[in-house]
This record gives sequence, structure tokens and C-alpha cells, in this order.
Amino acid sequence: MQLHSDIKPISWLKNNAKQLIETVDETGNPMVITQNGEAKAVVMNVRAYDQMQESLALLRMLADSAADVEAGNLRDSDEVFADIRKMIAEKRNERG
Repeated sequence: MQLHSDIKPISWLKNNAKQLIETVDETGNPMVITQNGEAKAVVMNVRAYDQMQESLALLRMLADSAADVEAGNLRDSDEVFADIRKMIAEKRNERG
């Protein structure tokens, strides 16, 4: 992100909304909108937002997993794979 060009005051946004949308869409970089010299909002393209949400979801899963390990909530891998094989077999039998 090029902060010197990706921070704009709200007055610029009011006069250049179309350009802002085109810029964040083309560059993929978010743009920070300020009001009274203070950062108030971030505008980003949908693809970047979706990627960020997916990354956050993965980070939450990792944090949850780390908490499970610390709490001792673990299962043996052989048991897990046996359960997976059982679920696959049940799905095949339902179709079959």
C-alpha cells in the first residue's frame, strides 16, 4: 500500500467517488478516508475484502486449534481417519 497516495480526505471522496472505486478496483489497494485529519474509514475492493475475510477465518481456526491443544482436547490421527473412512463409506452406501 502506498500510504502517501492511498489516504484521502472525505471532501476528496465526495467529489471523486467514481475515481476512488476505479482505483481500489484496479490496484487492489485499500484507500483510507480521513475526516478532520483522522482516519475514519477504509474502502477496498470486494476481492481483497473476501480474501481478508477468508484469512481471518483461517486465523480463527488456528487460534481455536491452539486453544484445543492447550486444553488437551486432542484425538489420535488413526481415530480421526477411521471416522472419515466411515463417513465416506456411509455416503457411498446412501447413493448406492
